[in-house]
Amino acid sequence: MQTRRIGSLEVSAIGLGCMSLSHAYGAPPPREQAEQVLLGALDAGYTFFDTAAVYGLGHNETLVGEVLSPHRDRFVLASKCGITDATGTQRGIDGRPETIKALCEVSLKRLKTDVIDLYYLHRMDRQVPIEDSVGALADLVAAGKIRSIGLSEVSAPTLRKAHAVHPIAALQTEYSPWTRNPEIAVLDACRELGVAFVAFSPVGRGFLAGGVTDPAKLEEGDFRRSMPRFQGAAFEANMALYRRFEALASEAGCTTAQLCLAWLLQKDEIIIPIPGTTSPDHMREDAAAAGVTLSEAVMARVDQIVNGETVTGSRYAPAMQASVDTELMPTEG
Repeated sequence: MQTRRIGSLEVSAIGLGCMSLSHAYGAPPPREQAEQVLLGALDAGYTFFDTAAVYGLGHNETLVGEVLSPHRDRFVLASKCGITDATGTQRGIDGRPETIKALCEVSLKRLKTDVIDLYYLHRMDRQVPIEDSVGALADLVAAGKIRSIGLSEVSAPTLRKAHAVHPIAALQTEYSPWTRNPEIAVLDACRELGVAFVAFSPVGRGFLAGGVTDPAKLEEGDFRRSMPRFQGAAFEANMALYRRFEALASEAGCTTAQLCLAWLLQKDEIIIPIPGTTSPDHMREDAAAAGVTLSEAVMARVDQIVNGETVTGSRYAPAMQASVDTELMPTEG
């Protein structure tokens, strides 16, 4: 697979988001299946794996550590702090320096590693100056516990404040044809500062991969049930968009998931999508997107069919949106 840069780190152009192996989309897959995804990803060319302390409240970091630590020299490891307490067992936004440092020690043990290559502040704590949180992360860099610092779900002004304290290697937020918020200001700020942009949910939380055809069939505990885009009339309107998107993918000779990923890769060389999946087959399908080249006409038609104005519903329900420090599209205000 082709590679891209995150600061001094070289990573596969498409990374693997590990969250769904433990968290968010219903019951986790059987352990054997999770291992097939993780180990198969190494064989498929992935060299960038993304986890977080909050995913399954430690389950995901433990899984990644147990399965991948024997192959630690083959990949770049990213994890996140800031949405749990210092033990990583209770959810809640906490960006205090003492919590960040204590949680890093917990994550290092779970991940069975001496150093985390990229460590993100998962959410900005509005009760703690971003400069203080990043200062703690900088201390972890100095101590050799982490190699580089990332931020997740922050605005361009917050990125600039943080970058003034210590160089930020990567900014992560949701980006796909149906979530365009980064285009308001964050992508420009990343280009200006030399920050890599890591795109999570690059296939629209499975929707643009054809993975949700009936929200009523989503498992209990699947947090898409609470997302406005997956509800009622909004979902029906978005399905009409998906059918047009599906036809375009067929014309382009790729799957809809590959169309999303190739679109992101061709948008800018600073962008690194990290699709997640519980399916070994889908993992390999996503990896193959790095070899898909889209014409200018197809790129333009993606923009025309699925964008911030044609998609119905906001990306999060109000309570979840309140935790995010990112600029809103006009339809989400």
